[in-house]
Amino acid sequence: MLIKNCVFYTFAIMKIDQNIVAYLESFLTPRRLSLYEKVLAERTNHFTVVTEDVYQLHNTSAVIRSCDVFGIQNIHIVEEINAKSIDREIAMGAQKWVDINRYNAIGNCIDTLKNQGYQIVATSPHDDSVMLSDFDISKPSAIFFGTERNGVSEEVLKRADTSLKIPMVGFTESLNISVSAAIILQEISSKLKKSEISWQLSDEEKIAKRFDWAKKAIKSHKEIIERYLEKS
Repeated sequence: MLIKNCVFYTFAIMKIDQNIVAYLESFLTPRRLSLYEKVLAERTNHFTVVTEDVYQLHNTSAVIRSCDVFGIQNIHIVEEINAKSIDREIAMGAQKWVDINRYNAIGNCIDTLKNQGYQIVATSPHDDSVMLSDFDISKPSAIFFGTERNGVSEEVLKRADTSLKIPMVGFTESLNISVSAAIILQEISSKLKKSEISWQLSDEEKIAKRFDWAKKAIKSHKEIIERYLEKS
């Protein structure tokens, strides 16, 4: 069962009046608006991230922070066993700017992402996994990260379209999930933005995020929107 519906942009965008967005943004400073524009220009849904039953709360929070840093707009959190709140201190406010989608079953998450056109990519140290440097960035991909001890589940491995690994040459054969996520996201997002792939958010998606972020920045946004609607 899906705990929180994933973002279905077409549905949400239809309800957003650009004039309302512009009116709401008139209550923000030019500096904040400029920052929003700069950040949105670097955002993508070409890649998305999934964490599966991560036990340590700070690890999930750190992955959310990495998504924000590297421009990944959506993260999907599966909590079949471990259901916890986000550690706001470690996420450093990133949870306000990244869309967090929650599930209580890994199968539902995989089905949802496949229906959205993503290939399923399991992170795994197995010998047949693709090296990070050789990963094909051309396909929209959902990168799955598993538990600290056992990695991704058997279901993810069975249903994955491909698997990915970070090259390691030391005695240690594993990395903390938050470190792994940061390494992978930095590599693939850097390659993506140097490519000719159309990876940016659409104009409609940007409008939707502008509206969402303006509401989060303005405490009295409900009253402001109501006044606007009364005048219209």
